[in-house]
Amino acid sequence: MDEHHSLLSEAIGDELIARNSKIHSYRKSFNGFVAKLLPHEAELLSKKDGVVFVFQNKVQKLRTTRSWDFLGMPVIVNRKKEESDMIVALIDTGIYVQSPSFNDKGYGPPPAKWKGKCVKAGNFIGYNNKVIGAQYFQLEDGPPEEKSPTDFDGHGSHTASTAAGNTIHGANLYGIAEGTARGGVPSARLAIYKVCWTWGCSDMDILAAYDSAIVDGVDIISSSLGGYPRDFFQDPIAIGAFHAMKKGILTSCVAGNDGPLLATVENVAPWILTVAASSIDRRYETPITLGNGEKFTGIAINTFEPKERMYSLTSGAQAQNVPRDPFGNASACDYGTLNQNKVKGKILYCKGLLSQDSIIYELGGAGIIMSDYTLDTAYPNLIPGTLVSTKDGAKIDKYINSTRNAQAVISKTATANMTAPFIASFSSRGPQTMSSNILKPDVAAPGLDILASYSQLATMSGEPIDKRVVKFNIISGTSMACPHVSGAAAYVKSFHPDWSVAAIKSALMTIVKIMKIKPEGAELASGSGQINPRVALHPGLVYDIQYDDYISFLCKQGYNSSTIAMLTGNKKYNCSNFPMAKGADGLNYPSMHVYLNSSQSSFSEAFYRTVTNVGNGKFVYQASIRRVHGFSLED
Repeated sequence: MDEHHSLLSEAIGDELIARNSKIHSYRKSFNGFVAKLLPHEAELLSKKDGVVFVFQNKVQKLRTTRSWDFLGMPVIVNRKKEESDMIVALIDTGIYVQSPSFNDKGYGPPPAKWKGKCVKAGNFIGYNNKVIGAQYFQLEDGPPEEKSPTDFDGHGSHTASTAAGNTIHGANLYGIAEGTARGGVPSARLAIYKVCWTWGCSDMDILAAYDSAIVDGVDIISSSLGGYPRDFFQDPIAIGAFHAMKKGILTSCVAGNDGPLLATVENVAPWILTVAASSIDRRYETPITLGNGEKFTGIAINTFEPKERMYSLTSGAQAQNVPRDPFGNASACDYGTLNQNKVKGKILYCKGLLSQDSIIYELGGAGIIMSDYTLDTAYPNLIPGTLVSTKDGAKIDKYINSTRNAQAVISKTATANMTAPFIASFSSRGPQTMSSNILKPDVAAPGLDILASYSQLATMSGEPIDKRVVKFNIISGTSMACPHVSGAAAYVKSFHPDWSVAAIKSALMTIVKIMKIKPEGAELASGSGQINPRVALHPGLVYDIQYDDYISFLCKQGYNSSTIAMLTGNKKYNCSNFPMAKGADGLNYPSMHVYLNSSQSSFSEAFYRTVTNVGNGKFVYQASIRRVHGFSLED
């Protein structure tokens, strides 16, 4: 009887039930297991000798032709041959290996350090010398779906190609955004760990993926997942990333998509590189022409060419059912509020950002125009559609109500230049609450309207009724920003294989581009700024952090030996054996941040920092402080 089974048997009281209750054991990178337990059994197990902690399994959420050019990394850029030995791990929805972004033509065998494997199952055709590993983790049966590393969603293929996809000329989406698509490290290898399914991404599966990736020999872990804010010792991403950091593996994670609300940032552990979503200098404009000749410019991913010169135009308010539905808003084109006879063959104007294209599609409508205050993210629709400002929406609505024969046409999307970078409205903001004096997110990277590889086993919009299947797709989210940073980290590491996780993170955080357009509380949205990978190769000085420094930090944060053991999996740590971390944050972090209560009229805080010269040769650096009105600063 092994250790895990013995502990379960003691907690449950029946050896056969204990055997059937165990779902999975983690034995590669950390010691643990997953089991089905009743509340009183979980409590009893938590009190057993040798058990560090017990927490409930939860489900997390899934959170480029031009983007790398915008980051200063054109197709021809200085690269090291060691880049082909870099292994970037993606913890996501799997991969569509048949995509040209993952072709292995010209690749040699996997690096000698690679210890992983490739699971052949279902539709998955197997690994190659580009995708050198692919596994799936579904430790407990969910709804019926194929168990394999194959990407049926598109999300995992998109993030993988953004980080390390091959260089593909002529990539586009129905002719939109045509250019050369590639990852940050195109010659690097990919290791795929599928943990996300149609119903979400389970804690136990995420931990299993980290457990494998850490021993498989990967260099960077890219995790475009997030969800419940929890203490570090109950967060599978924080736990997995901590053990990865201990082995010299940097983990890049999303900040979340709950902006522009404050205090919504996710994945805030200081050993994680937390990424906000910024824009590139290109937007997707979708023009509208009214029957009276007025023209408006909306934003959307509209792949449809108009088949007629003009279409009848109406609004949700004019097309509503009579009698009215008391539970729905016809002006917003809510489900069940519209009369099909008044919709069929017409373009509908619907107030609000919530896309009702599937409703208009089912009613036989010809198109949809939406309106909202926020106008930065281009979404695809099942039918011709676009999003305009509320101001322009009011003008369109006035036109509809001023004529008996309102008409309009929605043109196909075209690209246009714009001022950038700025933080996307959906990108989650700080301050964070777990360690209030650590600024999160750390950095920003392109996550707005990113073109990258896609699974041809999914539809373009993700809707089953959609008939469009594409090789490349345009998607927005911090999920798209995260692999940009993962690719950048792998690029830096290929030049500096001896740098620590903290040194690479410091280089990416301290060598940045400032936002051209700054929202209120900009630093709480973008952290240090937008990454600048090429220049980050030569940061001069870095803020390094060792494993023991994190233990001291946790002690300062109020974690005791028991709770630290929950994170590290080791009971030997005692805060009395570690030097007390100094300063406001207690960590040699690349940024400095003080969180104040609204009642504080004055404050005094000290930060302690040690820099390490990573430049070639000896240099003299002079520190300077930029004075801020209302504050007194001393160096």
